[in-house]
Amino acid sequence: MTGWQWASAALILTGAAMACTAAIAIVRFPDTLTRMHAATKPQVIGLLLVLGGAAIELRGQGNVWLLALVGLFTLLTAPVIAHLIGRTAYREQRHRDGLLRVNELGDEID
Repeated sequence: MTGWQWASAALILTGAAMACTAAIAIVRFPDTLTRMHAATKPQVIGLLLVLGGAAIELRGQGNVWLLALVGLFTLLTAPVIAHLIGRTAYREQRHRDGLLRVNELGDEID
């Protein structure tokens, strides 16, 4: 194996491990807001690592640009989706009491 193949394998395995831990966290965490954190942060980073490893392995081919587009699309959409899920979970009262330190969506008391 060459150095590029070792680097590719390391990136793919690290990304797969992060995606696996994110999947386990989604199952184990108790409420929507904590599950949302596990679904966005390590999942996106794991996907980007896997895409980086695949891009190293496929260097010199036209498929690398498609991998870059998938990574860019994921980076653009994951925060928006997480924001919408968080707002919906808050409005439907699907969070633990005392979890939020600052409640910017709550009613103001004057």
